[in-house]
Amino acid sequence: MKHAKLIIVGSGPAAYTAAIYAARANLEPIIFEGFYSGVAGGQLMTTTEVENFPGFPEGVTGPELMDLMKKQAQKFGTKILPEDVVSVDLSKKPFKVNGSTSHFTTDSLVIATGATAKRLDVPGTLDGQFWQKGVTACAVCDGAAPLFRQKDLYVVGGGDTAIEEALFLTKYAKHVYIIHRRDELRASKIMAKRALDNPKVTVLWNSVLKEVTGDTVVRHVVIENVLTHERKTYEAGGLFFAIGHTPNTGFLNNQIDLHETGYISVKPGTTRTSVEGVFAAGDVQDAQYRQAITAAGSGCMAALDAERHLAHLEVHV
Repeated sequence: MKHAKLIIVGSGPAAYTAAIYAARANLEPIIFEGFYSGVAGGQLMTTTEVENFPGFPEGVTGPELMDLMKKQAQKFGTKILPEDVVSVDLSKKPFKVNGSTSHFTTDSLVIATGATAKRLDVPGTLDGQFWQKGVTACAVCDGAAPLFRQKDLYVVGGGDTAIEEALFLTKYAKHVYIIHRRDELRASKIMAKRALDNPKVTVLWNSVLKEVTGDTVVRHVVIENVLTHERKTYEAGGLFFAIGHTPNTGFLNNQIDLHETGYISVKPGTTRTSVEGVFAAGDVQDAQYRQAITAAGSGCMAALDAERHLAHLEVHV
């Protein structure tokens, strides 16, 4: 079994940034970037134009941004393995990391596996249909795109996240409709009031999304009333799922502390987890911001935290 000073699990902005900093600090990091469980590069690989990442005034596509980060990490000596981590053993040191084909022991571990946006299995919203062609799961990421401006936009959900996304979209949309299957919102009272008082927001009560249709992009949504079962087709310029995210932590098998929502718990102001030597960065520990730039920032923090940890262990770096 091979040994590494630092292993990074993941392949989004957090993972690649951690690798860049770690490699420049001579930690010789190894990245398990994933293969079968998802697209290497994280959620940005399914995003078209990224206009809010600093340094790209003309914008950059998600895949291009990830490719640039990956090349920068490799430039400084990061070794990248195109395979998943199947399991880890954090019960003793050095830790054990078992990939699909590779097996390592390591002195420190950075978990940057991200979170997967929850989506409904509705015709027209799937990969290869209108996903990222008017259907998305991040209003803050995509809502300002020209595709959505001055259009009727639809948000699926009823919690605080859905309300926040709907209110954000009012800056660009002609009107925003919230599709909610119940007769009252699950959001906090103050958030619900903000939505109900906003003239550009309408809640479609007791309603569910049944289909999304269009040509090259989204043009219509089909909505059904759960009480009357009546279906109506509405013009639409875009649809946003706002029903939460699932942190990608299954391979950890509950060996570190998680929040009730499944996100990894870190010590405030750091990336340190409940297991000394294990660090978490990016969306897997961030239920609040979930942006590429904040993920990259926490990746930097994780690399610095890992470097200090290894120095404390007197591991030669």
